[in-house]
Amino acid sequence: MRFRVYKRKVVILTLVVVVCGLAFWTSGKQKKSSGVVVLKEAEGARRSSISRIPNLPPIAPVVKPEVDNTTQVYRGIVFQLNFDQTVRHEEQFRAARKKDDLVVVVQVHNRPDYLRLLVESLRKARGVESILLIFSHDFWSPEINQVVASVDFCQVLQIFFPFSIQLYPQEFPGHDPRDCPRDISKIDALKLGCINAEYPDSFGHYREAKFSQTKHHWWWKLHFVWDRVRALKDHRGLVLLIEEDHFLSPDFLHFLKLMSILKRENCPDCDILSLGSYGHISYPSKANKVEVKAWKSTEHNMGMALSRETYQKLIQCTDAFCTYDDYNWDWSLQHLTVTCLPSYWKVMVSEAPRVFHAGDCGMHHKKSVCMPSSQKTKIDTILQSSSNQLFPKNLLITKRLPANGAGGVAPHVKNGGWGDIRDHELCKSYPRLQ
Repeated sequence: MRFRVYKRKVVILTLVVVVCGLAFWTSGKQKKSSGVVVLKEAEGARRSSISRIPNLPPIAPVVKPEVDNTTQVYRGIVFQLNFDQTVRHEEQFRAARKKDDLVVVVQVHNRPDYLRLLVESLRKARGVESILLIFSHDFWSPEINQVVASVDFCQVLQIFFPFSIQLYPQEFPGHDPRDCPRDISKIDALKLGCINAEYPDSFGHYREAKFSQTKHHWWWKLHFVWDRVRALKDHRGLVLLIEEDHFLSPDFLHFLKLMSILKRENCPDCDILSLGSYGHISYPSKANKVEVKAWKSTEHNMGMALSRETYQKLIQCTDAFCTYDDYNWDWSLQHLTVTCLPSYWKVMVSEAPRVFHAGDCGMHHKKSVCMPSSQKTKIDTILQSSSNQLFPKNLLITKRLPANGAGGVAPHVKNGGWGDIRDHELCKSYPRLQ
């Protein structure tokens, strides 16, 4: 009898457990189904939101970009050359080059025809055997290397910007496929999920690597030449900054030496010596005249010579230079002259130019056909007609700022193109990376 009672209780208890288990399982299944519905609805809403963004390519998944063998080879070559720093013709011109003689640094991209004109003008310059000529490249090119190899009239060093688009074609500092399109709005960029969505420039545009590279190269070059080139470790002379599409007069070196003497004697607070501006002024009345002015990026960014003292003041403004929203290095310098530097820059500039801008196409020019030969003809005509005015015996300062000056010149507007925080941080890192 007692066994039957126990048996009945066990059966009842088992039934209760089974019923509770079924109820719990059914409830969990309903919640799971409900969760799936919610997720599907959210995903549908997200896709619907993105589908409203017009004509945008899908963002690739976050994967490390593959680097082809050619790019790897170029990276290796650049690293090795920057490390070795082999100076060509060093022994041949050792006697001609004295301590602290001029260093000429050429920023080179990929315009070999203009570079040939520059090399030709240097070849004709009196006293050129005394200079160290540094070519700073952001593009590896056999044709350009051949132009450099043709230089047999002075010591030569090639250095290479190690963060160029050519070396990083599918990732920053080049163009990453996951980067935001230039003209997308920030709201749509955030919806799209592109990797720099948070950092448009002052005009709402996103970075374009082809424009960012020039400012990067200019600032890296400045650091590398003054602080990393072993041949210049104790250099106390001037460094002249020019570009591949510039053309120098036969007396540029003679004229720069006279300017250095005049600076030491009459303008010790001049920060920059400039070989000329963009106006081709008649030589007969101006050939031996210079002015002392407030530095302007639109007038004095060509043929700039600076000392180590000026450079050391400039690098104290690294953060200001690297975060200023302008992809132009010269407009960024203009900003520093009125915001960061101890005082605005004073420049001593030649009234009759000893440097000419031969480039009629490039980043800031829209011509579809470049005509370096026609530009050379124009410059040759100016120099030949003024040949008897070259190599003046002394220089005269015709205009001078008062002692307290009129103040620096602020940029009238930012040009943008430099809002991406990745550009800022890379730019600021050069002193640490090299």
